[in-house]
Amino acid sequence: LEAKNRLSIPSKFRSQLADGAVLSQGLDGCLFLYPKAIWDSLITKLSQLPLTKETARSFTRSLSYGATEVEIDSLGRILVPDYLREFAGLKSACIIAGAIDRIEIWDKSKFVSYTTTINSHREEIAEKLEIS
Repeated sequence: LEAKNRLSIPSKFRSQLADGAVLSQGLDGCLFLYPKAIWDSLITKLSQLPLTKETARSFTRSLSYGATEVEIDSLGRILVPDYLREFAGLKSACIIAGAIDRIEIWDKSKFVSYTTTINSHREEIAEKLEIS
């Protein structure tokens, strides 16, 4: 993360973001960077959740509050607003990781801590999922 809050996106991800991108608060202390089409689809799904359920309202708010469209400049960088940088605790060293339909942006020390924890419980986590 540069001093002016610009973050270079690896070239392998840039083509996925060519039609626009949305940066939002993520889960587990990271930021989510979505291709615009995926973001629009997610917002459509979230808008179908029952407004009467507190968990649905809370989750929708957590993802949508502060979400912002970002542009990739000619050098492949995006501008990370201060409030999102502070939310994720981003300092200078960041990890940019592909996560199926989105990109996650992590502070490096948080990422190392998080992945160490989940890797030590992989089997337990897999056991709780119902994937066939």
